[in-house]
Amino acid sequence: MTKKKLLVPYDFTEVADAAVEHALVTANAVDAEVHVLHVVSKKDGIKEAKEKLDAAIEKIKAASAAKGIEVVGHVRVGNIFDDISDVSLELGAELIFMGTHGAHGWQHITGSHALKVVTNSATPFIIVQDRKIDNNGYNDIVVPLDLEKETKQKLTLVANMAKYFNSRVHVIIPDETDEYLKHTIRANIVFANKFFGDRGIQCTTTLAPSSGFEKEVVKHALKVSGDLIAIMNTQKNQILGQWGANHEQYIITNEAKIPTLILNPINASNAYQAIFT
Repeated sequence: MTKKKLLVPYDFTEVADAAVEHALVTANAVDAEVHVLHVVSKKDGIKEAKEKLDAAIEKIKAASAAKGIEVVGHVRVGNIFDDISDVSLELGAELIFMGTHGAHGWQHITGSHALKVVTNSATPFIIVQDRKIDNNGYNDIVVPLDLEKETKQKLTLVANMAKYFNSRVHVIIPDETDEYLKHTIRANIVFANKFFGDRGIQCTTTLAPSSGFEKEVVKHALKVSGDLIAIMNTQKNQILGQWGANHEQYIITNEAKIPTLILNPINASNAYQAIFT
């Protein structure tokens, strides 16, 4: 059988090292290879970048978390917005772990630019700040479940990850006053409990104010000691521009530095079922 592959864009910074750690812990759980990618802007930077990346990979392989895990390096000429997605497709990667910086960083990977990279990719991402991962992986996964039908697409991936890590899942749903929306909310609660219950996954459901819902999600994640938040990228197929008030950016750059699983909506509702099965 072909091994699963995880991809890590790497720029030799602390957040990139944190992303590698997350990938290694996940690779250990799902029996996957870890592929580390560095992108240079010009061909004359390849030799130096390869030497530097090879040295970094030797250190990664020496780390206890990497024991028994194949780690492969790649250097590409181009830009992160195109090449991360391209390499992911070439490898058949099932998940990309990417570090995000603050106001400045590698080719300006801030929250908004991270979202642009995500939007260009068919592969789900885990966006990591400089927060370490427990050796047991993701014990508590927080899942915002809004009233858009596409939001349920992430549940299969969450469930598959939860099975590998023996995670608890905490679903949080925006509360509404409108009677029709309340009916939808009740249906979502029933759906979530059945979906995870049928798969033997411990699940809690919580209602939170719909106003400032993204902040409520992070607050709830802190309350339940969440170590991963799973969201959809609702900006898929939209022009990337003003991100200041966008809740996806707020969550992936949350002050608690909780990693974020993020994927794009797709047409086929079962398209993510193959991931991590």
